[in-house]
Amino acid sequence: MHDFPEAPAPAFLFDLDGTLIDSVYQHVIAWRQALSGMGIDLAVWRIHRRIGMSGGLFVNALLRETGLKLTQAQIDELQTTHADAYEQQVESVRPLPGAPELLAELSSRGVPWAIATSGYARTARLALGMLGLPEDAPLVTRDLVRRAKPDPDLFLAGAALLRADPAHAMVVGDSIWDLLAARRAGSLGIGLLSGGYGRDELERTGAFRVYADPADMLDRLDELGVRHGDY
Repeated sequence: MHDFPEAPAPAFLFDLDGTLIDSVYQHVIAWRQALSGMGIDLAVWRIHRRIGMSGGLFVNALLRETGLKLTQAQIDELQTTHADAYEQQVESVRPLPGAPELLAELSSRGVPWAIATSGYARTARLALGMLGLPEDAPLVTRDLVRRAKPDPDLFLAGAALLRADPAHAMVVGDSIWDLLAARRAGSLGIGLLSGGYGRDELERTGAFRVYADPADMLDRLDELGVRHGDY
């Protein structure tokens, strides 16, 4: 019998909003309130299409659609106002079906995972308790990297936190921005429909599997090569 080297174990890098917690529409409404406070009126569907991008790119993309110009100070104020508005709605945010169970199952099988989100620690940390996670759960937020999605920095940092090769990691996200960042990080992408993007959009951006939500992914972990022990 040949003594071949053992293949590295997979690692999972999870987006947060729309992937593990049902918070996309709270973020949409929070952005709409923040924009309205500056006299910028945008339909919610336009805002939704940008959720998951870094805040700076998000604001620039929306401003391009309106033809307006803002100073950097105004953009910073807009992001702070959004965070304030989101915190006012956080009581209505819930974990997506199967999210706590999925993370617990991966941990029980010794599969490393981390959360990598374009959100700032101020809002992202509010999700840890919802998911039944400790304060020291592996979490990379916008505060910790130079650029957020669709740049790969968050997922590269998440892989580094787990001491995993990004090429052996799988990124789980609900938006095209997650999957674009995954491709740029050299990782496989897994799409979830729980953030409002369609299957075709996610697959076109590189998702090699698409599931309805974390519960659906949990039921099909075998499709991702996640094993029970040596089986």
